Amino acid sequence: MVFRDPYGQQPTFGGLGGPPPRDIAILLGVVFVTFSMQFFPGLVEIVALLRITPLAWQNLFVWQIFTYPFMGSGGASLWILLELLILYWFAGDVYRQLGRQRFWQLLVAATAGAGLVGVLVHLVSTLAGAEPPNAFVLMQGQRILTLFAIAAFGTLRQNATILLFFVLPVQAKYFLPLEIVIGFIGFLGSKDLAGFVGVCTVVGLTYALLRFGALQRFTREMRLRTEKKLIERKLGKMRKKSKLRVVRGEDETRKGPWVN
Repeated sequence: MVFRDPYGQQPTFGGLGGPPPRDIAILLGVVFVTFSMQFFPGLVEIVALLRITPLAWQNLFVWQIFTYPFMGSGGASLWILLELLILYWFAGDVYRQLGRQRFWQLLVAATAGAGLVGVLVHLVSTLAGAEPPNAFVLMQGQRILTLFAIAAFGTLRQNATILLFFVLPVQAKYFLPLEIVIGFIGFLGSKDLAGFVGVCTVVGLTYALLRFGALQRFTREMRLRTEKKLIERKLGKMRKKSKLRVVRGEDETRKGPWVN
C-alpha cells in the first residue's frame, strides 16, 4: 500500500517513513502474544476473560470494555500477519502525527466508547428477545484497532491519495465510509449487530474526537485573542480617562542627553 501526501515531496510506503515507534511495536507484540495464547490450554481462559463478551453486562466484567482491543483474535492462519501489517502502516503514521499522549488518549476513548455502545446494544437486543448469535466478532482485538487507525488516518490526511493494492488510487477520506460498508457486509454474514454498531461507533468517535479537538483549539485561540483585544481596549480607555502624569525624578531632570 502506497500513499502520496499532497503536502509532501515523495510518496510514502504505508507510513514506513522511519523506524517503527516503540509504542506501536509494543502494541503489535501484545496483540500477537494474546492471539497466540488462545491456542494453549490454561492461557485461553485468560484471553477469554479479557475479550469483550456478554459477560461485560451479565456479570459486570466492565474491564472487558477497555482490554478487548489488545486481545488478538481469529483462526490460526497467516491472515493475522497481514492484519498486523495493515495496523502498523496506519497506526505508525497516526502515532507520528498525534504524538504519544494524544494517540493513546484517542485510542482508549474511541475503542472504549465503541465497546460500551456494543455492550448496550447487546443488552437491549437480549432483553428484546433477539440475542445476536455471534456477538462482538466484528470488533474483536486487532480488528477494532485497525478500524481506529484507518479512521484516524483518513481524518488527519483526508487529501492523501492511497494506492490500494498498489493499483487503485483512493483518497484517504473515503476510507471512513468504506469501513462502514465493510462492517455492514460483515454484519450480513455474521448477524453481529452489536459488533456492527461498535464498528460504526469507533469510526464516528475517532472522526468526531479529532475534528472536535481541532475545532476546540481554534475556538480557544479565537477566544483568547478576543479577550486580549478587549483588555487592551479597556486599558486604553482607562489611560485616557486618567489624569495622572508621568513626573520625572530629580536625578533624571539633571541628566543631559549625553548621559546613558
